[in-house]
Amino acid sequence: MRLTHFRVAMPLLAFSLLASSAVFAKDTGYIFISSEEDDVVTVLDGKTFEKVKAIETAERPRHIQFSPDHSLLYVACGDGESVDIIDVAKLEDVDRIKGIEDPEAFDLSPDGKTLYISLEDDSMLGTIDLAAQEMTQTVEVGGEPEGVLVTPDGKTAYVTSESANSVHVVDLASNTVQASIVVGARPRRLVLTPDGKDLWVSSELDASASIIDVATNTVKQKITFAPDGFRKEDITPVGMALTKDAKTLYITLGRANRVAVVDVASREVKDYILVGNRPWNVALTRDEATLFVANGLSDDVSIVQTADNKVLKSMPAGRVPYMIAIDD
Repeated sequence: MRLTHFRVAMPLLAFSLLASSAVFAKDTGYIFISSEEDDVVTVLDGKTFEKVKAIETAERPRHIQFSPDHSLLYVACGDGESVDIIDVAKLEDVDRIKGIEDPEAFDLSPDGKTLYISLEDDSMLGTIDLAAQEMTQTVEVGGEPEGVLVTPDGKTAYVTSESANSVHVVDLASNTVQASIVVGARPRRLVLTPDGKDLWVSSELDASASIIDVATNTVKQKITFAPDGFRKEDITPVGMALTKDAKTLYITLGRANRVAVVDVASREVKDYILVGNRPWNVALTRDEATLFVANGLSDDVSIVQTADNKVLKSMPAGRVPYMIAIDD
């Protein structure tokens, strides 16, 4: 696969200029939200929740993620066939890696030098060297790969396959699939507990989340969601956020317009929070007092107070908001 390189600001030498802005970019308090239909990343002020800026990107921005030092925000643009790079201090789209066919979700290596991205049309996991801005290798996984999670030691990547209903375990040193684990229908996103023992996987068409034992690569438990008044096909889990103490997991339920609150130890659903229409993804503030929920069909973000699971307010966030990243 060939990548082409396109500058949208003045030429940059690798990341030297961008790296120099890191000291000014950290802890801005800004909330970044990708908007699929507007082709922008919307920026909200973390205190007032008012709109600061809409940063134009390539077409259909979805997955967004900070570099380890938060100086950069990477944006997978599915219809733009690119990964755009936003300078967090400048709030500008400053660089673009083009020629990536249908990029989906991604994760970064712990050192921030490598980006691992799911390539839906090719059924592959791609490896991008960010300094060279080149795809260095690919590995075939199941059909319609989606979520990607790299372990903290940088040795393993987990990749969900929507059509194979599986999670693939990729050894990054050898670039080979070591195991494939069958989970619920249409797995989407992944969360690893801090102790590295349990991998949670949301399954959009199974109204469930599977818990994988990392040591054995087997599913040891499955949690089914059933808010009152909804048929199973209308309960579509996708995005997840885990508290730092690994006690509480928040999972969006899509067409059910709810976020499930799961007690991790007991594996019990403690609450269902009514939010906007078709919540996709969630993000917690650093103090975990506030949960932000991107609602794809009501074009807004629900701001939830986690102490009592009450929605404080909703803010417009462009057409079809998809993912949230918080710089705090």
